[in-house]
Amino acid sequence: MNAAIIKTVVLLIASNVFMTLAWYGHLKHAHTRAWYVAAIASWTIAFFEYMMQVPANRIGYTVFSLPQLKIMQEVITLSVFVPFSIWYMGQPLKMDHLYAGLCLLGAVYFTFRG
Repeated sequence: MNAAIIKTVVLLIASNVFMTLAWYGHLKHAHTRAWYVAAIASWTIAFFEYMMQVPANRIGYTVFSLPQLKIMQEVITLSVFVPFSIWYMGQPLKMDHLYAGLCLLGAVYFTFRG
């Protein structure tokens, strides 16, 4: 497999772990604090997201089209978010989530075909 593809995927996964923690982690741990405390903590975590997201997009753009790169990003985002939502935040998994995932697979198919 192409090294640029591997680097892109690994960086996008790592970036999304930080993004998910930055955007949603405060809902579990800092929900009783002022919103600006959560915002400062989130932006601190988001710095690391951007330090991986920007190179991932730059590397990925050498081997993927822009729509392919965006669809891959969205699939990775949800692949990180779903386990986080279930195991970390204790949210239930519903059949509608499965149907939404199947729609994403359709988006991947149409974006990457041909």
